Amino acid sequence: MTEDHPTPLSKIALTGATGLLGRAVIAQLGATPTRLRRILRPPQQPGADDAMWNPATLELEDTALEGVDAVIHLAGESLAGGRWTAARKRRIRDSRVQGTHLLAQAVARARPKVFICASAVGLYGPTGETLVDEVSPSGKGFLAEVCEAWEAAAAPARDAGVRTVFARMGLVLSSSGGALYQMLPAFRLGLGGPLGPGTQYLSWVSLDDAARALLFLAHDVRQTGPFNITAPEAVTQAAFAETLGRLLNRPARLRLPASLLRLVFGELADATLLCSTRAAPTALLKAGFDFRHPSLETALAAAVAPPSGTAVGDD
Repeated sequence: MTEDHPTPLSKIALTGATGLLGRAVIAQLGATPTRLRRILRPPQQPGADDAMWNPATLELEDTALEGVDAVIHLAGESLAGGRWTAARKRRIRDSRVQGTHLLAQAVARARPKVFICASAVGLYGPTGETLVDEVSPSGKGFLAEVCEAWEAAAAPARDAGVRTVFARMGLVLSSSGGALYQMLPAFRLGLGGPLGPGTQYLSWVSLDDAARALLFLAHDVRQTGPFNITAPEAVTQAAFAETLGRLLNRPARLRLPASLLRLVFGELADATLLCSTRAAPTALLKAGFDFRHPSLETALAAAVAPPSGTAVGDD
């Protein structure tokens, strides 16, 4: 247990344990949680305690949450990886909504101390230059609608009196997976640059701070409701590209036009790559969370030097 969490929870259950953020949470814990997995494998660590769940078929082991006093739910179909067909959008939505509702029902029966449910700042939709925080209304579009339904699906846990936290994640920065991992090859070759106009805001957070924030919220019994898991300062695409290029000592002026991004990625481009969401972690700062990487430069420097590992998919 890190110095941020001097009073450890005795037993934690985790979905998405093999994903980028899930692995970082486990590293911060210093112990192996109960990992809810779609496919059970031999334990990779001594004392590993896996349980089977499959949100697509609404299956969850009866004893999966037995003795658990915290549930951290991070699993969901990746947004990246190609154009959003109707079938893909359905999988994105169902993996979050059905999975969360299934788990929330089990949480309502097991009554752990806390249920941490991942969400996303996509809930606010495109906000342009307007700063939004946890009291701002939800926005328009597919991702906003998914996030609204995602959080609503946790109602059984909240209605049963379990402290429920919605972790609205920003862009998590790591050279081991996610968006930065995909950007780095081009930037290291001097072929990087802003996407589209470059004026759209990115709400980002370092991987280290994202994992620490989840555990901070799990342990602090005073915290409930939505929290933006983003660094204090959102930046524009242009500022992001310039900072990353400077840290890598490479030019970062090769702008990808919005028309090309829309041609290649379709709806995904406008909903993610070209969308401007400027979110502030107002509730997290008010709760007393201390960011290790409050500035983009320190976060990127920690992420890209030295590079490590490869991307792994979520359970």
